[in-house]
Amino acid sequence: MLIVDGHLDLAWNALQWGRDLRRSVYTIRAHEHGLVGPGRGQGTVALPELRKGGVAVCFATVLARATGCPVPNLDFRSASQAHGIAQGQLAYYRALAHDGLLRIITDVETLDRHWAEWSHWDAALTDSTTPADLAPPPLGIVLSMEGADPILDPSQLAQWWEQGLRVMGLVHYGEGRYGGGTGSELGLQPAGLHLLKEAEQLGIILDLSHLSDPAFWDALSHFNGAVIASHNNCRALVPHQRQFSDAQLHAIFERDGVVGVACDAWMLKLGWTTGHTPPESVSLSDVADHIDCLCQIAGNSRHAAIGSDLDGGFGREQCPHDLDTIADLQALGEILQMRGYSDADIAAIMHGNWLRVLRQSWRPDA
Repeated sequence: MLIVDGHLDLAWNALQWGRDLRRSVYTIRAHEHGLVGPGRGQGTVALPELRKGGVAVCFATVLARATGCPVPNLDFRSASQAHGIAQGQLAYYRALAHDGLLRIITDVETLDRHWAEWSHWDAALTDSTTPADLAPPPLGIVLSMEGADPILDPSQLAQWWEQGLRVMGLVHYGEGRYGGGTGSELGLQPAGLHLLKEAEQLGIILDLSHLSDPAFWDALSHFNGAVIASHNNCRALVPHQRQFSDAQLHAIFERDGVVGVACDAWMLKLGWTTGHTPPESVSLSDVADHIDCLCQIAGNSRHAAIGSDLDGGFGREQCPHDLDTIADLQALGEILQMRGYSDADIAAIMHGNWLRVLRQSWRPDA
């Protein structure tokens, strides 16, 4: 089953964490042996494992904050610094594309050709005459911005669009330049409302992940374009501001949006604490619980997807215990099948819903 993952911080891992994603997860872990810090020596994502897991497309981020509360390699003192870091991450994706390792997808025609290549490769694997080492096509990425701090002012958004940006979240953690994020009660700033107008005119998809509750409702009130939550779970299962309430989820579903379930353990299990909760207490079955919760709230499987956020500042120590690398996301299809989900429903969750959002956003009159 081919996969579309709605959220991966590939460039941030490569540049800010110094990981050569061309190498396997296991080689990267070996290189990080002895390094101290969350996720070090515990990574789960690299290009070989993405290929092995049938991840044909992902939403790949540029990520740099400028909240005035500096955090090494993540949060910077000025918007100009954040802008420079994000441009460097974009350059990294272009370098991988130059080497034939990934393809930057910006329109329906490219998406459809890319998906057809992966589908043909996937079908070929069932043919006994196919060489066992048949290489898959390159990874497809849809360029996403996690927190809009790198955008110097709303009028600059058009330049980012020309550079390939197709999905944008307004804020990450704390109080960003355009509004309030996780851990904040701030709504959207005037500049954030202006940025939304620019995004709507350009056709950029709005990622509601990480918005504070006031900012979430501000965004839906002022933006009429396509909306998603690339990596969010259900507040009904894990009561925390970072998750979305039933009312918020209904609001996304009413706009035909999609929510990608994240694999961060504390977002999956109530009371989970890094270094204290036994690792075996969280599994991919908990990921399926949040997918099922989305489907039950919606009344169908049209709005649930994967937004793993793997290696988003953590590694195996903060993942489901039965996930060693991103290739193990394939097990979600088997879990959903055992729960009675049809093949069509599973295909929608694993990739179809994200593809629908992209196609509808990029060709709204089709």
